[in-house]
Amino acid sequence: MSAKSREKNHNEQPAAAEADENLLIRQRRSKAEQVQELGYGLFPNTFRPRNQIKELLKTHGRLDAARLEAMEDHKFALAGRIMAIRSFGKAAFLKINDRSASLQLHVQKEVLSPREFSLFKKLDVGDIIGVSGPLFRTRTRELTLRCEKLVLITKSFRPLPEKFHGLTDVEQRYRQRYLDLVMNEQVREIFRARSTIVNTIRQFLIERDFLEVETPMMQVLPGGAAAKPFETYHNALGMKLYLRVAPELYLKRLIVGGLERVFELNRNFRNEGISVQHNPEFTMCEFYQAYASYEDLMSLTEELFGICAAAIKGALRFEYQGREIDVTPPWQNTDFRSSLLEVGRVPPEVLFDRERALNMSTELGGVHRRGDTLGKALAKIFDVKVEPLLWQPTFVTGFPRDISPLSRTNDLDPDIVDRFEFFIAGREMGNGFSELNDPDDQRERFAEQAAQREAGDEEAQFMDLDYVRALEYGMPPTAGEGIGIDRLVMLLTDQPSIREVILFPLLRPEQG
Repeated sequence: MSAKSREKNHNEQPAAAEADENLLIRQRRSKAEQVQELGYGLFPNTFRPRNQIKELLKTHGRLDAARLEAMEDHKFALAGRIMAIRSFGKAAFLKINDRSASLQLHVQKEVLSPREFSLFKKLDVGDIIGVSGPLFRTRTRELTLRCEKLVLITKSFRPLPEKFHGLTDVEQRYRQRYLDLVMNEQVREIFRARSTIVNTIRQFLIERDFLEVETPMMQVLPGGAAAKPFETYHNALGMKLYLRVAPELYLKRLIVGGLERVFELNRNFRNEGISVQHNPEFTMCEFYQAYASYEDLMSLTEELFGICAAAIKGALRFEYQGREIDVTPPWQNTDFRSSLLEVGRVPPEVLFDRERALNMSTELGGVHRRGDTLGKALAKIFDVKVEPLLWQPTFVTGFPRDISPLSRTNDLDPDIVDRFEFFIAGREMGNGFSELNDPDDQRERFAEQAAQREAGDEEAQFMDLDYVRALEYGMPPTAGEGIGIDRLVMLLTDQPSIREVILFPLLRPEQG
């Protein structure tokens, strides 16, 4: 086939598919008119289900045919979307889904009223219906509801994806997540698991006397992380605002205010690239505890991840992408420079030589500015040479001071801070440290960040004088941590891409 013929065939396929879909839509709209002629509405709001399918499966799923027949006077009322229809003229089997599970229905002409059976003949896969009747078992022993009453709840004008091929285009799945959820039980399970994880974390912290709070998403100065912010504008106040990159500085203001233990399950926004690990809008859990150190939070993290794993996996050992993960405490623990030497096989002379570190980082794909520090170069080397190899849960401590502007300086080594990051399955899962509560030191760190920003580093932090002022009133010794919820959900649902665990990931606009 010539290139021109292949191009013609490629262009004709979408056009043919669109024509087929338009024909099906016209047919469905014609059926909708016939439904209305029978005296039915297309979108009534009068039917109320009394039961869920999962409940029926749990309470009646093990009963044999005789016991179900003895319960024939017991009627159930369900609502759900039709996922399949097998019609045999005067009878048919349907499969419906509600939010909990799937169930087979049996429709018979002699059981329904003539008007209801006429309505049934106008139904399509995708329509949402309400039914009531008793349960029985078919000859193949499948639990089935006999439809004695049937109502149309919502008419579907567009056909669902074809059953056997399903919704296979990955980008379409993300753009039309509503269809993805309709068609794929596995996807629904991912987001049920996500809800369980979030609720588990919330309950874990509340049980330890943490107070859940909310802090601003629009901020005059973005702070709390090295990230390029999104900008917006408030017309009434005539001022530029930023979407937050982290809630950290506001949460620590609350520690100053005496709340002592606070947490926020929050949305953050960072104007950075999109990948299987990054979405510009993402979810974090940040929590802060007065009179604690970063080491206290390392123990807390091990406990929290164990509880989350038990809630989703039922065990502390499980597989992720074909390899075992074990979150049983204690986790592995190494310091930053040792990990570069022992895991990353970085030559020792690079660790304390800024020029050599910058050269090595550049060779590995790092992009640097003239004023970048040794710590920043080593961090980029770490990202490439060490992070992907940290498969089992691992704490890395002893990070350089110059890349940790909000962390407390270590008492024994002024070049490092009391900070950890932890890694599982070759990616960072969270970051925590003993907080810097010396206002003079914090002012100097902000000044260093501001100088880097002036030099062109769009991720460097702003000088936040109000935060320094808050510290001048006195913040008790505090430890804080941020955990990436999306990455935790990826881990516990065995998903390789962050887009699989975010209901509506950011995508480019569809091309017309």
